[in-house]
Amino acid sequence: MNSNNSFSKSLSAAALTFTLIAPLNSVWAVETLEPVIVTASPDTTIEQDPLEGYNRTVFSFNEELDDNFLKPTAEAYHDILPDPVENGISNFFSNLREPFNILNNILQFKLDDAVSDTVRFGLNTTIGIFGLFDVASEAGLEKHKEDFGQTLGVWGVESGPYFVLPILGPSTVRDTAGIATEFWVGNTVEVGNTELFNPSGELNSQGAENAYLATKTVSKRANLLTTKEMIDDASFDSYAFMRDAYLQKRESEVRDGDIELMPLPADLN
Repeated sequence: MNSNNSFSKSLSAAALTFTLIAPLNSVWAVETLEPVIVTASPDTTIEQDPLEGYNRTVFSFNEELDDNFLKPTAEAYHDILPDPVENGISNFFSNLREPFNILNNILQFKLDDAVSDTVRFGLNTTIGIFGLFDVASEAGLEKHKEDFGQTLGVWGVESGPYFVLPILGPSTVRDTAGIATEFWVGNTVEVGNTELFNPSGELNSQGAENAYLATKTVSKRANLLTTKEMIDDASFDSYAFMRDAYLQKRESEVRDGDIELMPLPADLN
């Protein structure tokens, strides 16, 4: 594929993705937070959130987008589609993420995980019919989610200040560099003349690529409907909760869960 045409298509697709993805920022921040006890800390404001005023403004903007656009769309999607169809679509998009998981496991020298994820990708793409069925998990092969932000952390790069990106949501300096790196890889690296790291680039029309990205985003948001409701019900200050949740989640991911958990308040013991 011509590299200029590919990059031009990717910029157009990125514009649509940024429009759709903003409302996911809050729920994505705690999507895999199970091992971490989240306790809002005033120290976070001083040490890692020097831009709190700016961050709160952008956070509110992103939340408005979610409340008025993506959440209603995701709720309609969830109500209309049968559960097996919705699960199949979610599995399909999750499977397309595996090449990045494999690459980052290699870069972090987690070779066993890289081999495991390669087998996962092969099984789910073939026997699982392009990832619609997660046969690898049924076979006992765990998914190892990795990204370039985590890889930089493993390499010793400090996270830097916390800040909320317009449209994209919670981030740090390190994670923003990771996002940019993945975007570059997705739009420049081909494997056997195939855009393995950017499957939407294989589509023949801009309309098809936009439909792919829209479906992927709505599917992701639909998976997190219950999580977002739980967060809204449980936290008095959603911004502080999401900030601390994101920072703790990312620290846990970089250390593969090997972190000291914060103690519960005395009245919850």
